[in-house]
Amino acid sequence: MIMISEQAQEHFAKLLSKQAAGTNIRVFVVNPGTAQAECGVSYCPPDAVEEADLTLNFNGFNAVVDSESKPFLIDAEIDFVTDQMGSQLTLKAPNAKVRKVSDNASLMERVQYVIDSEINPQLANHGGRVSVMELTPEGVAVLQFGGGCNGCAQVDLTLKEGIEKELLNRFVGELTAVKDVTEHERGEHSYY
Repeated sequence: MIMISEQAQEHFAKLLSKQAAGTNIRVFVVNPGTAQAECGVSYCPPDAVEEADLTLNFNGFNAVVDSESKPFLIDAEIDFVTDQMGSQLTLKAPNAKVRKVSDNASLMERVQYVIDSEINPQLANHGGRVSVMELTPEGVAVLQFGGGCNGCAQVDLTLKEGIEKELLNRFVGELTAVKDVTEHERGEHSYY
């Protein structure tokens, strides 16, 4: 579920050796499943571990995850990197903002997951977003743009060279094309 590198495990063990006996670390997500999701790590005294928590055993310590954060921390990675700029603990949780869907989920759910987890975060840099409106029997993903993408001069390039290429590569044999049904109106909200 959560991968903690050997360097990070050593770092946590060192930090925890200075804490009260039995102290764990807690890995959590605040506002899971939203664009405002934030991941964190904190100390977790033994009396703060709840029955519904998941406890993961590592070298010299346990990592505790609350039940609400658990599905959003699948495939999370914690590392401790030292370079010429100093040391830094990094936590990457690709599913923090969007709950991961299973491989046998419907095509609509899998396409929307890729859009929410990989495409929309990039579009959000320009105040934009995209949603799947429908999947036709012919395998066409019908999308609607919003926010800064609505009326943007680059929307066709974004659709054809970015989103369509990514979705067709990901869903070979399932998707045949991507179509935009947005009635683009240029305005102050538009990125370009």
